[in-house]
Order: sequence, then structure tokens, then C-alpha cells
Amino acid sequence: MILSESLAYFSLGSNLGDREHNLNRAREFIVQRIGQQVSVSGIYETVPWGYGSRHLFYNCCICARTFLEPLALLEEILSIERELGRYRTSGGYRDRTIDIDILFYGDLIMQHPELMIPHPAIEKRRFVLAPLHEIAPDLVHPGNGMTVEEMLNRCEDQSPVKRLKVN
Repeated sequence: MILSESLAYFSLGSNLGDREHNLNRAREFIVQRIGQQVSVSGIYETVPWGYGSRHLFYNCCICARTFLEPLALLEEILSIERELGRYRTSGGYRDRTIDIDILFYGDLIMQHPELMIPHPAIEKRRFVLAPLHEIAPDLVHPGNGMTVEEMLNRCEDQSPVKRLKVN
């Protein structure tokens, strides 16, 4: 079976170690293992969402073309996270060297025990919507019909999101 190419959007975050380096390495791995980078946002500094920590996050979004089907894509993402020092555990949010979330996969809506696409909390997270807006303001959420710009404008999360001037 020949799989068709899809555009996948990812959110990357890091709040431990060399945060900029962690994001750059994750992007490199995505290009090597998942597919061609189409676009990437700048890096944003944000506060932790869903838990308290003194460690601020660096976040960005990336769009890549991929032939991987969604569950294979998830496995590759988890492998990249492990290689960069992240091991997912149960018990809620915590500080981490890298976090990679699949936001969108084409116009797919998927409800699977291991993976939900689009990401179920995207419209609640300013730290995701701001960098995603930079690269895809007109991208339409296949579930709610809103563009990224509309979701950002309606987002109730008012946490500070600061675009950084980094290399």
C-alpha cells in the first residue's frame, strides 16, 4: 500500500537544560525521521501550563510533510523525545527537556486510545496557538471549523507569550 503525503503540525516545548538547543535538535530529528520541514515558527518564552514551576518554557511550532501514518508518527515522536532525555510518565505535567505534540495531521480527525488528532487541548493553549499562528494563521481546525487565528483571538488562556530574538 502506498501512503499519501500529509502535512503534520507539531508543537515543541522545552523547559530544562539548554532549551533552544533542545528545540533545534528536535527539529533536526523531525526532518531526518519524519519528513521535509515546510515551515517553522520563531521561539516563544512561556510559563508552564497546567502546573507550577520556576522553569519557563521555550516553545515553537513546525510543519512537515510526512508519509508516516499517525500511529507510526507518534512512535517516532516518542523515540525522538526519549533520545533527547524525555521519558513520559503518568501523573500529570512536569518539567521536561522536550515535549513534542502532534497538533494536526492534514484534515484528519482521529480518536484512538494512544492518540487524538487534532490535539484535544489546542484551542485552550496560547503557548501553542501563538507560534502556530505565525506559520499557519488560516489553517482550519477540522473539528470546530475555526482558523488558528480565530482560536487565538478566542483563547481564554491569557498567559504571557513572548517571541524571542534568538538564532
